[in-house]
Amino acid sequence: MKMNSNQKRLLKIIVGASAYAAGIVFKVDERVTLAVFLVAFLIIGGDVVLRALKNISRGQIFDENFLMSIATIGAFFIGDYAEGVAVMLFYQVGELFQSYAVNKSRKSIASLMDIRPDYANVQRGEALERVDPDEVRLDEIIVIKAGEKIPLDSVVVEGNSTVDTSALTGESLPREVSQGDVLLSGCININGLLTARVIKEFGESTVSKILDLVENASSKKSNSENFITIFARYYTPGVVIVAALLAVIPPLLIEGAAFSDWLYRALVFLVISCPCALVISIPLSFFGGIGGASRSGILVKGSNYLEALSKTEIVVFDKTGTLTKGVFKVQDVVPVGIEKEQLLELTAYAESYSNHPISLSLKQAYGREIDASRIKNVEEIPGHGVLASIEGKDVAAGNSKLMKKLAVDLHEPEGAVGTIVHVAINLTYSGYIIIADELKEDAVKAIRDLKEERIRQTVMLTGDAKLIGEKVAGQLGMDKVYTELLPADKVDKVEALIAAKSAKGKLTFVGDGTNDAPVLARADIGIAMGGLGSDAAIEAADIVIMTDEPSKVAAAVKISKKTLGIVKQNIALALTVKAAVLILGAVGIASMWAAVFADVGVAVLAILNAIRMLNVKKLG
Repeated sequence: MKMNSNQKRLLKIIVGASAYAAGIVFKVDERVTLAVFLVAFLIIGGDVVLRALKNISRGQIFDENFLMSIATIGAFFIGDYAEGVAVMLFYQVGELFQSYAVNKSRKSIASLMDIRPDYANVQRGEALERVDPDEVRLDEIIVIKAGEKIPLDSVVVEGNSTVDTSALTGESLPREVSQGDVLLSGCININGLLTARVIKEFGESTVSKILDLVENASSKKSNSENFITIFARYYTPGVVIVAALLAVIPPLLIEGAAFSDWLYRALVFLVISCPCALVISIPLSFFGGIGGASRSGILVKGSNYLEALSKTEIVVFDKTGTLTKGVFKVQDVVPVGIEKEQLLELTAYAESYSNHPISLSLKQAYGREIDASRIKNVEEIPGHGVLASIEGKDVAAGNSKLMKKLAVDLHEPEGAVGTIVHVAINLTYSGYIIIADELKEDAVKAIRDLKEERIRQTVMLTGDAKLIGEKVAGQLGMDKVYTELLPADKVDKVEALIAAKSAKGKLTFVGDGTNDAPVLARADIGIAMGGLGSDAAIEAADIVIMTDEPSKVAAAVKISKKTLGIVKQNIALALTVKAAVLILGAVGIASMWAAVFADVGVAVLAILNAIRMLNVKKLG
């Protein structure tokens, strides 16, 4: 059976440790002992020395391989064979921990990568051909069998089924689909046979964009990661120079000082100075945070955005499609001199020829088949409403301007929030119907959770009328609301809010990604809701909430804060312990064993701490 890299490393550690133990236990002759320890050293640390030599040949001298090699080989030269092997042994144990942690984190993202479809069944002529998704063209007909991944974004033309969207959204609840519904690539067809028409080529499909987004997330480094890169660039040659001076100068200046003692201190100093804990654990923490967030349906385009999100002071929301469903629904039917059912029926019939969202909501509320033979003389008056004759009754349905145009005395409801459709039958006022957008189920929770995360201010921007906007903001518990805004006005409001935050604070804007691109781009962090199928969301935002749930914004903030907390803990741990042991090593108090702990021990502790980010889904 072929071993993976971790299994090979573990075997090498076991064999090398056995040789190391033999060298300690069986002390027969100095030359034999040296030979045993040398074999143990080559088994355990030969690859480290080889990497150091290769890097030196490429001009990359000052790295952890160089530090480990020079320190351990130096230990052999001064006769501390056991300590030299021990340093390399524990270093390899630390590397094993690191490799395990990185592999576990990669698997969390690999599970998302598994959404890539392997093939598509394309209907070409009478035959069904199995081809690569890249080869399928727009408007071609594909067939998705039960259990197969949906290969491309498409629209169902035939069949009914249940679709598992959990790979994209993190949500386990399946979705029912039938003719006319949109299918998103990467989801799984559970139980029915579906025939669908392709609406996007593979390169533009949802699954392709998501995979590209996740694969490139690690290229955008956080400030913490950039700090470590710059720090290591100057730190490593600095400690090598200090170690060299520590080995040479004291024996020259201090009477009776032995060169071997100060060389030993210099070697200890070098081992301690390895910045492994910082170099390994900080990117791992961000990698784990991004991977865990993706499993919760939160896609972060880079660790820089994850870091910035933790500093959020103000969260600004668009209303329609973000906090509300963006779907109009009949909220109330108020008849005057007519039955409620009849008022709704006549209004639905009058509006039946229109595809306006208000008309669709009326037909949905009526809930029965429209008999077109009952309708005559339909006339739509732009900006006013519609006139129609329904079985001899002249029905007028529209706004107050239509009623005034027809000289109908209307009843204007007080305090009604939403779009009001007034209805007159035979020029007699017959009542009104209130239609309004619905809040998303978790919208109230979203604002409450953000306040629990100590977000200083929550703001809502909307183009709706003042009465509607203020009512929705009140229901949600928003701190501020700005109404009757055009898209350009939203940018102006965000500019003003950015000017009001603290110097280190960040403003996060949450929109539906379609018409909010300018604001998403202007905010410090742009979060797009409704990432499923929304090209604009994936392109314009820094973070995409795939589940369409505003409550995931607070979850993302929580994930970012936990990630940054772990990063700060690791930086503090590594620098504090290293500084203390470096001083002790320089004055001759710390031994090579203390150096081993300061280097490998701190790295292992930092890695174990960073691994906690892999359980980040619990926060979502």
